[in-house]
Amino acid sequence: MIGIVSYGGYIPRLRLSRKVIVQNMAWYSPVIFAYAQGEKAVANWDEDALSMAVNAACDCLAGQEKAAVDGVYLASTTLPYADRLNADILATALHVREAGLGAADFTGCLKAGTTALISALDALAAGKKKSVLVAAGDQRRTKMASAQEMLYGDGAAALLVGGDRVIAEFQDSYSVSCDFADHYRGAGKEFDYSWEERWAREQGFGKIIPEAITGFLKKTGTSIGDYDRIVYPCYFAATHAGIARRLKADPAKVQDPMHAVCGDTGAAHPLVLLLAVLEEAKPGDRILLAGFGQGCDVLSFRVTEEIRNLKPRRGIRGSLANRAEMTNYAKYIKFRDLIEADLGIRGEANPNASLTILWRNRAKLLGLVGGKCRGCGTPQYTFTPVCVNPDCQAIGQMEDYEFADKGGAVFMYTGDMLAASVDPPAIYGIVDFEGGGRLLADFTDCTLDAIRVGLPVRMSFRRRVKDDMRGFTGYFWKVVPQATEARS
Repeated sequence: MIGIVSYGGYIPRLRLSRKVIVQNMAWYSPVIFAYAQGEKAVANWDEDALSMAVNAACDCLAGQEKAAVDGVYLASTTLPYADRLNADILATALHVREAGLGAADFTGCLKAGTTALISALDALAAGKKKSVLVAAGDQRRTKMASAQEMLYGDGAAALLVGGDRVIAEFQDSYSVSCDFADHYRGAGKEFDYSWEERWAREQGFGKIIPEAITGFLKKTGTSIGDYDRIVYPCYFAATHAGIARRLKADPAKVQDPMHAVCGDTGAAHPLVLLLAVLEEAKPGDRILLAGFGQGCDVLSFRVTEEIRNLKPRRGIRGSLANRAEMTNYAKYIKFRDLIEADLGIRGEANPNASLTILWRNRAKLLGLVGGKCRGCGTPQYTFTPVCVNPDCQAIGQMEDYEFADKGGAVFMYTGDMLAASVDPPAIYGIVDFEGGGRLLADFTDCTLDAIRVGLPVRMSFRRRVKDDMRGFTGYFWKVVPQATEARS
């Protein structure tokens, strides 16, 4: 038996009501009134597709054997690097093994997430892989006052597939590939170019998805009534319902597209919807999943008894519950780099990142891997081989020790109004980790007046620097306080 072993999700904390966009931009484009219901998930200024995928993957791997992972697949249409394996950055951040690891990026269309999942399952079925992590994330930039600004949201999802402790058995798949372009983004372009909505609705979602699902049913000799949950993306409500009618599916079995609570999360969205189903699934449930984009992928799963043994995780439900309203539209468009603001003289520094240092310290910088003294057991995050315990001070006795999954508490903090920051004040400080160890780091997803000494924290993988001149994006882990205000 092969299939899904674990899952993890990440929807960013910030939510932007579509009414806020309408209030600010309907004077320019009144047509956006048609999309004014609900809210969309918005990545913070230090988040992108890769950082969100890392956080979803961390959620997925909680309680799992990372040493067994021999494949890492990353799907996105908004990867930070065109010529650097983004999946390798993901793998390094997760601190999985390098030797014997197969890593690959899947991109180019919105069904990249389901295509990556099929590829992972095929590798397992062929005996080429034993445990593959599939992660997907997207953060698509949109023009102001556009339909895409109203429809698109940010998010990520991750699935661990393997042959042991399977919670959802993989049954079969079917794919349709066709160059149907309802939108595209040319090389070097910032924004999608979209064709008229009726074309996307009637010839895209409304035709290709039901035809692909019908092809799958014919291939497998099953009927739509055999499935307990039916999952497919479509942000047009009437078209989403129309697909169900065309398939003669029970509307009660069709997963809500989640447009009202997070928006369409791109290549991640089919997997986001699948996670929402798995969070409520019961043993024996049969799930039909479709991913749309330049064709359609269709997969089916059967939930097993093992799902009862999977430890609770943040997932999609937990991510949606952890929300803060973004009421400032100007802040939103600055976070998206749609306006240029002065960062001051301190923001002019643009040092060249040393790829040599990054390579030599990749586990420490990307994976937040410190050391633990074999002699006294003291954990530490330093670049020295000397134990910091004054009663030990052993030299060269360090073994790898991961801090990324450790909780902690605020030891001290400050807010700096003079430092260059997209979201001032810059907040940073020192945290004490559970089990020992301290770290000086930036704080994120918080406001200064909501922090106090002793407040519980967790670590989150974030974008640390973006060098537009050289095209370099650097990442590190930041501190996320666990009690914050409801508005941002």
